[in-house]
This record gives sequence, C-alpha cells and structure tokens, in this order.
Amino acid sequence: MKHSISVEDIKLYAHHGCLKEEEKIGGHYSVDVFIETDFTEAATKDELNNTVDYVQVNRIVKDEMAIRSKLIESVGQRIIERLKEAFGKSEFKVVIKKLNPPINGDVALVSISIDSRN
Repeated sequence: MKHSISVEDIKLYAHHGCLKEEEKIGGHYSVDVFIETDFTEAATKDELNNTVDYVQVNRIVKDEMAIRSKLIESVGQRIIERLKEAFGKSEFKVVIKKLNPPINGDVALVSISIDSRN
C-alpha cells in the first residue's frame, strides 16, 4: 500500500537571493513538502510516533528557511537532508516558491523542486 502526507503552503518571510536588496529587505516564500511513507501502523494504532509529525516538518522548513542563502536551491537541499535525518526511510519532495521575485518583470513567483521519491 502506498501512503502520502503533504504539508503545503507553509508561508514564510526570508532573506534569500543574490541581490543585496534581497539580503536586507527579504521577501515572501511558500514551501510545500510531500512525503511518501508507510503509515499503516499509525493508522491502525492511532499513535503519532508511528508516522510523520507535521509540526516537526513545519519546524524543519522554518529553521532552514531562516538561514540566509543566495539560492533557494541550497535551501531546498538542506530541507530534504533534514527531513531524511528526521524521518528515515520516507521519500520527500520539496517545492520552494519565491513570491514576487525582483527580476524586472511582472512575475508572480519562481520555484524550485527537489524530489527524492522513486
């Protein structure tokens, strides 16, 4: 049986980007985390310690987004690595959306996606 969990549209304000203005002013971001895992035991025993804790997923995303990076690609990789450490054999997809990026145009967002799922 295949199980999935998602924690979507985690809204954050962070200071990522290559421009000095982005470092100082910051910007709005949205992060989605998709997890493939086996939560059969959690579903039958109704115990949190047998599944992925959404609170911990949110905390990992917030912690890593708070660390200044030039590239959201780097942030995404750090989030994937932390999720693997925390939840072991599960597989993950992380999408980071930078809202209203400063790229001299009317662009709603740019995003990166890192997928460790098979």
